[in-house]
Amino acid sequence: MSEFAPLRERPLLTGRRVLIVEDEYFLADDMRSALRALGADIVGPAGDIDDALRILQDGGVIDGAVLDVNIRKQMIYPVARELQARGVPMVFTSGYDKIVLSSEFADVPLWEKPFDHRAMAHGLAGMILRGNDAAGHE
Repeated sequence: MSEFAPLRERPLLTGRRVLIVEDEYFLADDMRSALRALGADIVGPAGDIDDALRILQDGGVIDGAVLDVNIRKQMIYPVARELQARGVPMVFTSGYDKIVLSSEFADVPLWEKPFDHRAMAHGLAGMILRGNDAAGHE
């Protein structure tokens, strides 16, 4: 064994809390697995808007979020507005294309289902890390 063995990188999202709001169990589970592989602590998944809002009101820090646009026939906008007000990076997921989104969320990335969960997790990780760098965090 060499004394110069490569150091293992710490997963990108170690110590970061990511909220998942998704009403389809298997999709939520796939997202959870992809984000945990990057070291994230998962909050939820919440299966409806009321649960997601309760999670946001519990006072815990949320570092990023994955939001299904349509949860049980309701648009995710109340949750997205709260996250946006807090400056929390988020991505939307949907079976619909971007045209269904309100213009107030035009800058939020949309991952159309089906999508590569690992690619989405890496994309969100980049957003979280860029946001923290801009805020002066490591």
